[in-house]
Amino acid sequence: MSGRLAWRGGEPADLTILGGRVVDPRENLDSVLDIHLRGGTIAEISEPGSTAPAGDAFDAGGMLVMPAFTDPHVHLRTPGQEGKETIATGTAAGAVGGYSQLIAMPNTSPAIDGPDILRGILARAAEEAVIPTGQMGAITLALKGDALTEMDLMREAGAAGLTDDGMPVANAGVLRKALRYQSLVGLTIALHEEDTSLSLGAPMNEGEVSARLGLRGQTGLAESTMIARDCAIAEAEGARIHVQHVSDSRSIDAIRLAKERGLAVTAEASPHPLLLTEGACSTLDTRTKMNPPLRFEHDRLALIAALADGTIDCVATDHAPHSLDEKEQPFEDAPFGVTGLETSFAALYQELVGEDKLQLRTLVERMTSGCIPFGIPEPRLQVGRNAEIAVFDPTCSWVAGQGGWASRSANSAFAGWRFGGRIALTIAGGVKVHTLERSGDRS
Repeated sequence: MSGRLAWRGGEPADLTILGGRVVDPRENLDSVLDIHLRGGTIAEISEPGSTAPAGDAFDAGGMLVMPAFTDPHVHLRTPGQEGKETIATGTAAGAVGGYSQLIAMPNTSPAIDGPDILRGILARAAEEAVIPTGQMGAITLALKGDALTEMDLMREAGAAGLTDDGMPVANAGVLRKALRYQSLVGLTIALHEEDTSLSLGAPMNEGEVSARLGLRGQTGLAESTMIARDCAIAEAEGARIHVQHVSDSRSIDAIRLAKERGLAVTAEASPHPLLLTEGACSTLDTRTKMNPPLRFEHDRLALIAALADGTIDCVATDHAPHSLDEKEQPFEDAPFGVTGLETSFAALYQELVGEDKLQLRTLVERMTSGCIPFGIPEPRLQVGRNAEIAVFDPTCSWVAGQGGWASRSANSAFAGWRFGGRIALTIAGGVKVHTLERSGDRS
């Protein structure tokens, strides 16, 4: 594990995963195999039945066995907002969803904008985190967008990267200065791309739905124009940036052009804009309110195409827990944000792979690439590597949210959806961190 990930650990597994369809595009694996773990390490990958099981056995017949997933964008609400989520509950939700690596955002109360508070959070993660978890530091003090944090001290304290997520770095001069310091510090800067003079805090996308409901709408230009600006600054400075939660087709055009010009830019998309459009907001269900907002069908299709061709490098949930009281306000008053860790793979597998809109190997690669932009190696099913494995049972039917959530909050845009598959086993850092209790229907 990278030194920038902290967690409580556990007993290394002696386990054989028997007869699953093993899929790891980086290792060119897609066949039925047994995987043998000894002391938490992948000791052997063999033809089914060719090697006697060591330790416990997990029958993965008919299931998918993949590298565990990674998420570079989650909100664990610690410190100061533990009523919504904690390090323990948020990372448990990650384990339920098949994740072995998470990176948390610094827009907490107070913001994580100095080395002392950063060290304190990582120390808590070392005691509480169910899976390995990194912590981003802020770019600017208190996320105000003016004075830069002590970036080098943040790196020394263990920051995975730097971001003001939740707020854009609106001042181009401040961003340019931050990107110049990056050449000395080496940490990737992740950007929440929003021109607030265009978005105006509007609660949903600017389009037919907002007009019909009589609510202010937020144009996608608020995102795409900022991405174009920031790519230009990064190119001029020879800097590396990561674009967060892309939602607009014009944003994809800007990122694709930047990559063609050789810029070191990576980008993420979340399950919600890949699967939902502004129409989901028609009922004013606040579980569909997020920032950036759900957009048009052509934007959704462009995101899928960009995920397929690699313009979008990874899937990030932007897991954003909120209390029931907060989300029970009128749509225009409720906070932005939805949870996502427990449903991400099940939703994308069913709606994209199951509908032949994305290849399984591509989805696996994008869901295991999230921490690469921050210098954290991706999970692999490789002999000698620490085991980071997700096993997915495509025959386990379940209703999202029925029976509760591992997360402390329930503001999932997919609550009530029936999925035809579920994570049955998660191994992180060689430790078994989640095993499905068989409450779903096998079909």
